[in-house]
Amino acid sequence: MLIDTHAHLNFNAFKDDANKIIDQCFKNNIWMINVGTQYLTSERAVQIAQKYPEGVYAAIGLHPIHAIAHQVDVNEVSPSFKSRPEEFDIDKYRELAKSKKVVAIGEIGLDYSYTKTGKDKRAQKKAFIAQIRLAQELSLPFIIHCRDAWQDVIEILEQYYGKTQAINNQKLNGVAHFFSGTIEDGKKLLDMGFLVSFTGVITFTKDYNKVIKEIPLEKIMIETDCPYVTPVPFRGKRNLPLYVEYVARKIAEIKNVSFEKIAEITTRNAKNLFRI
Repeated sequence: MLIDTHAHLNFNAFKDDANKIIDQCFKNNIWMINVGTQYLTSERAVQIAQKYPEGVYAAIGLHPIHAIAHQVDVNEVSPSFKSRPEEFDIDKYRELAKSKKVVAIGEIGLDYSYTKTGKDKRAQKKAFIAQIRLAQELSLPFIIHCRDAWQDVIEILEQYYGKTQAINNQKLNGVAHFFSGTIEDGKKLLDMGFLVSFTGVITFTKDYNKVIKEIPLEKIMIETDCPYVTPVPFRGKRNLPLYVEYVARKIAEIKNVSFEKIAEITTRNAKNLFRI
């Protein structure tokens, strides 16, 4: 059994065949967590998860790029457009979280690849901190998105790590999804009790090998981040939760252990973190 801990079948890329893909995943003993990036995709993730008694779960949250206005380049022939920022409405997300299929708050964090001003950074930090507080209130783990902002993410986590008694007696816990930080960043996250997760990008670059070797397997999860970063041998095609197997096999190769061991331990890690 494998668990794709970060999928996006709630995105428009899967609007016509999400159910069919989920059925294929079940036939291959693959479970998944569909992760929201704003209210509408969070709501859709919950709606999808509620169709299934087990095997499909949801995370709800406001992605940092949706906390600010930003330019979206669709492709070479489609015009660009400007995305409006979403104000994080804690009451709406709290209501969504009443579903028993919601297992995390996410994806949340900081993304400085889109920020142009100090105002943008402040808006992202405000949304990030508000969602950390919601996760603590609801005793849920959270899923961190970080790009070009590890120093600020870790500073915020360290700030709240020392204040866990203030809200619901809940210690911070969660996962840094699509981990791209340094070994030092990873160790700081592990010291606070967080896990890290890797995607199909590890199948076509060696940039992550050293970090994967250093991080204990008991602290690693696997994901696709589909429909993005499709692994080898499916480069150029839409990514699917089915392809999480190739992430697991690459980690097995890098760590020089069996695929079966990777499957067993990463699945256990996911079940323990998300309580599924």
